[in-house]
Amino acid sequence: MKTRLSAAGAALLALLVAVLAFGQPARAAAGFTVADGKLYDANGTEFIMRGVNHAHTWYPQQTSSFADVKALGANAVRVVLSSGDRWTRNTNADVANVISLCKANRLICVLEVHDTTGYGEQSGAITLARAVDYWISLADVLAGQEKYVIVNIGNEPYGNQNYGSWATDNAAAIKRLRTAGLTHTIMVDAPNWGQDWSFTMRDNAASVFAADPARNTVFSIHMYGVFDTAAEISDYLGRFRAAGLPIVVGEFGFNHSDGDPDEDTILAYSQANGIGWLGWSWSGNGGGVEYLDLSTSFNPANLTTWGQRLFNGANGIRQTAREASVYASIPPPTTPPPTTPPPTTPPPNGGCTATYTITNSWQGGFQGEVRVTAGARAITGWTAGWTFANGQSVTQSWNVALTSSGTTVTARNVDYNGRLAAGASTSFGFIGGWTGTNAAPVVSCTAS
Repeated sequence: MKTRLSAAGAALLALLVAVLAFGQPARAAAGFTVADGKLYDANGTEFIMRGVNHAHTWYPQQTSSFADVKALGANAVRVVLSSGDRWTRNTNADVANVISLCKANRLICVLEVHDTTGYGEQSGAITLARAVDYWISLADVLAGQEKYVIVNIGNEPYGNQNYGSWATDNAAAIKRLRTAGLTHTIMVDAPNWGQDWSFTMRDNAASVFAADPARNTVFSIHMYGVFDTAAEISDYLGRFRAAGLPIVVGEFGFNHSDGDPDEDTILAYSQANGIGWLGWSWSGNGGGVEYLDLSTSFNPANLTTWGQRLFNGANGIRQTAREASVYASIPPPTTPPPTTPPPTTPPPNGGCTATYTITNSWQGGFQGEVRVTAGARAITGWTAGWTFANGQSVTQSWNVALTSSGTTVTARNVDYNGRLAAGASTSFGFIGGWTGTNAAPVVSCTAS
């Protein structure tokens, strides 16, 4: 049964008093830190999450999803992992690979254990203490990744029953993680399947924050049917802002089985007040909530209505996401010398031109972008093509219909980016492989 939000001035006062009592910490430079209710990256630059959730543990083969969401503008991805209690354990090697994929695609990784979901109500769900065991087992993988990784202890760690120990259990979990040597920013989820209709997280967040010796904890609310009005959304998030406690919307949708969330207010209020969010979810939903897929069958060229809203709509990812500053100052590993695209001369009458740029590179792989520009007249379609001279190959692409024959690549527009006004441009991206050298080829363009 859906529970409504209501005013609770006494709870807000308690939050304010608690925050004033323990003050704000000095920030370190090892990784993400929290101060004055905001999240800062290792350069001391404020970081506001604008990303999506990805169900990696159930779809481990969908590694292209990291590049796909980055190409659509995301700056963060919350990755579903399993401790092995309810689903197949994500091994240390697999988690290390997830982190490398995030870094290669210049995304901030929020890693979460999903096995805690609905503890106290859901059969088989594990305790936060058990989730901490898993994080400690990953200590060697997490060490040194504080600039790129946030540890979300456990997803929706209590259902609608037996959630009274949420505060003490989270405080204990944070202390164990710190004792084990984890210095990352820690994220904690709300009870009540993440939606905190009981206000348990809201009313106890200050004490949990104070329990972290590093004062480096962020709170995560999941907004579905409980948050179906602007008043409910602004009241809940506003209380954390007023108390100087960091809050993000760790999950939300544009529809749900328990009601119709007000996604427009979630996006607008978050943008106006510097609050991060992560939409649920990239693809692969089942059990009657397939409408929460942002893309159909993990295809970035086939966004759903929800995907178009989140990525391309007002206050969405394309408008508001800003890449973490650590990626501006720290190059990807083993980056070869920058490649300058060959010069092109725009056609005097009609036609099109195309430029090829390597936007990111790592050992054995790279990410490229081709920008197509119409000439002096509008065009209704285009075909770009090139031949790799150094044995490179394309393994995945987006915003384009791309085919390869040996070293020859042909790229044609898809239905939504073929029509270009005179002088207008569009772009498509791809992931490729390389060995030895990775020179940029000359790209031809033919308009129709």
